[in-house]
Amino acid sequence: MQLIMEEKTEYLPHDRLFKELIQTFFAEFMEAFFPEVARWMDFSEVEFLQQDLFTDITAGEQHRIDILAKLKLKGGETIILIHVEPQSYYQMDFPERMFIYYSRIYEKYRLPVLPIAVFSYNKRKETPSLFTVRIRNFESIRFRYMSIHLIRKNWKEYIQSNNPVAAALLSKMGYTKKEKV
Repeated sequence: MQLIMEEKTEYLPHDRLFKELIQTFFAEFMEAFFPEVARWMDFSEVEFLQQDLFTDITAGEQHRIDILAKLKLKGGETIILIHVEPQSYYQMDFPERMFIYYSRIYEKYRLPVLPIAVFSYNKRKETPSLFTVRIRNFESIRFRYMSIHLIRKNWKEYIQSNNPVAAALLSKMGYTKKEKV
């Protein structure tokens, strides 16, 4: 556990920059990486909610929700929340953490929540986007979240884009040794 906390401390400025980039260009972020979902969104009035601090009582740790945006869906009055969690290091229990964040956000706001993880670590190790609780053959919880792992994205698909978020994140996308600048 100590190793994970040391790694997390090392990446704090990195996480802050990701957060600023995504908040500043929120619509562009969604359009670049989640275009099918972005089509539903009305980005004319995006409100970023205060970072909530959650305490994990069993582990004794405190966590903050990184980005929580409130907006409407196009063509109606439906309000949703989009939770974006930039993650700069591999964490085995990350899906469970996303579920806990989701639960606490829903409990507080009682609105639909679209959870998204943005993995920027350079290891190709995959983090599942599913958290389940199962008792033998009965699955009581099946929680999914959307995710992108930048190292798994091909930079060539984004190089011609005029999207500022795609341009800013090109260096975190997958490339070969020959392509490295």
